[in-house]
Amino acid sequence: MKYCMECGAELVLKECINFGLNEGEIPFCPVCSEFRFPMFNVAVSTIIFNKDFSKTLLIQQYGRKNNILVAGYVTKGENLAEALKREIKEETGLDVIDTKFNDSEYFEKSNSLICNFITRVGSEDFKLTEEVDYAAWYDLNTAKEVIYHNGLAESFLLKALEKIPQYVLR
Repeated sequence: MKYCMECGAELVLKECINFGLNEGEIPFCPVCSEFRFPMFNVAVSTIIFNKDFSKTLLIQQYGRKNNILVAGYVTKGENLAEALKREIKEETGLDVIDTKFNDSEYFEKSNSLICNFITRVGSEDFKLTEEVDYAAWYDLNTAKEVIYHNGLAESFLLKALEKIPQYVLR
């Protein structure tokens, strides 16, 4: 961000102290006398587990053969839980039983903060929509093998597997 979104003036970097905490150098508008914090997208992603946490659902989208997680952007006025349930329903037709925060990561390629959750659904009977090319349930060991490697999906899956009860990892 090089220019103020309000007045169009060129921004300068200025040290920002908020409540005694140094937030570092933040773009500042010398005309409006306001800090202009960088804008980014917010998205949700989830590791979907069946009722007993013995399987996880991975999907493929956009003509790619990579096994990934259900994910999507949070729309204006929507909270993370609403976006998560909506995305799961839109892509798989599944209903959420419960969900728990797993991890988050900034993804520079899409300028997005990805908020990842561990989700349990009530049924394994998914119904694909036009947004998803393929989906399948995998036992946890197989999921680790077939997930798209070296990406956020794999990172989130591995962190989730550390958090679910140890009896699941039989």
